[in-house]
Amino acid sequence: MSFCIAIDGPAASGKGTISRAVAARFGFEHLDTGLLYRAVGQLVLQGTEPLEAARALVAEDLRSDGLRTPEVAQAASRVAVIPEVRAVLLDFQRAFATRVGGAVLDGRDIGTVICPDAPVKLFVTASAEIRAERRFKELLAGGHDVTQEGVLDDVRARDARDAGRSDAPMVVATDAIVIDTSGMAIEDAVSAAVAAVDAARA
Repeated sequence: MSFCIAIDGPAASGKGTISRAVAARFGFEHLDTGLLYRAVGQLVLQGTEPLEAARALVAEDLRSDGLRTPEVAQAASRVAVIPEVRAVLLDFQRAFATRVGGAVLDGRDIGTVICPDAPVKLFVTASAEIRAERRFKELLAGGHDVTQEGVLDDVRARDARDAGRSDAPMVVATDAIVIDTSGMAIEDAVSAAVAAVDAARA
């Protein structure tokens, strides 16, 4: 039997960590849909046209080195506003959501567009300043030459693109449970997510 958990939210909100933990807790498969756009973005940076890159995407591309760099993140945000690219990747995501045994998908429009009928919808968020601080530390640890101010500017610009695009903008689904991780330990955020799933399955 299939059971879909839709988890949305902006960059560096903690949704990826929560999604992986929830998937592990319930034995569900997990898909970070942002990797699809990062993989397309990486191909675009290498010279491929966005729509061609989306159509040519294969599973191996999601395991490519360098998908977490700031440059690829920005490229992913830019290609994600292209309706034709989103349409190509839509079927892949919906097929994953219906797999037997359960699935957790995290992204920007899972609960509103990809899986609007998901029995559990979460929206994980945090202030832009908190998210920028998290991403800054993550990038520094990875050896990237960045400033906290520059990362904050990138976070705000990405939020604006994600929320302002005409096709599938990032919004909170009307029936989503909001988890604000700004001042929350990750363990508490995961517990809140697990409680929501338990309630829906009861």
